[in-house]
Amino acid sequence: MVTINKIKSMKQKEKIVCLTAYDYLFAKLLDESGIDIILVGDSAANVFAGEETTLPITMTEMLYHTRVVARAAQHSLVIADMPFLSYQVSMNQAVYNAGRFLKVGAKGVKVEGAEPLVPTIQRLVELGIPVMGHLGLTPQSVHKFGGYKLQGRDEKSAQKMIKDAKLLESSGCFAVVLEKIPSSLAKEITSELKIPTIGIGAGPYCDGQILVLHDILGLFEEFQPKFVKRYAQLAPEIRQAVLQYKDEVKKGIFPDQKHSYD
Repeated sequence: MVTINKIKSMKQKEKIVCLTAYDYLFAKLLDESGIDIILVGDSAANVFAGEETTLPITMTEMLYHTRVVARAAQHSLVIADMPFLSYQVSMNQAVYNAGRFLKVGAKGVKVEGAEPLVPTIQRLVELGIPVMGHLGLTPQSVHKFGGYKLQGRDEKSAQKMIKDAKLLESSGCFAVVLEKIPSSLAKEITSELKIPTIGIGAGPYCDGQILVLHDILGLFEEFQPKFVKRYAQLAPEIRQAVLQYKDEVKKGIFPDQKHSYD
């Protein structure tokens, strides 16, 4: 099984492969495929529940998704996204909620942001709760950014991100996600840190990559960010299968004798 220490040791030696999952069947397929990290992302709010942002998803919902994903994972490291307002209000609340994720099977949690969260991250790590950081485009701050925009484009914001990445490392994070930032900035951050960087829309120089499973399978069709590569186009195939089933039922073709009991 992939462990936190294994992920840390992979930096500059072997690329780390990560994908999201929210249910047992998909998580089982990812686990059987040897994916290093399965992130139970709060992106479930978008691709699973149809919300416009990640903000509405709750602890109860995230705990359910985490429980079923963890049940499937025999090899992959399962990390759970802490949803909006589950860790920002108080340190005690953050500790309690992070602990709940570990109780249902996660091996660590992911939080968004840096400087204001340093004491919280330190406390979680002290208590034995591994933490993955997240910088750049942090979806829980979408309204602050005014949309899903590229981050770290100017020198001031780039330098702040480098500083924040070092803060996360010194706070005890075992890895940090870099989302939607220039590849040159991601390269610099990756070279500055001793912990792995996991890119999503951050170019090829990160220590690993993560994408949303529904994006790479062509299941989520609402939009396709530049950084998403479709490795399959399953939505049209699913529609075709459903239409064929519908047609056969309407015409009395299904079920036939082969699919019936005597």
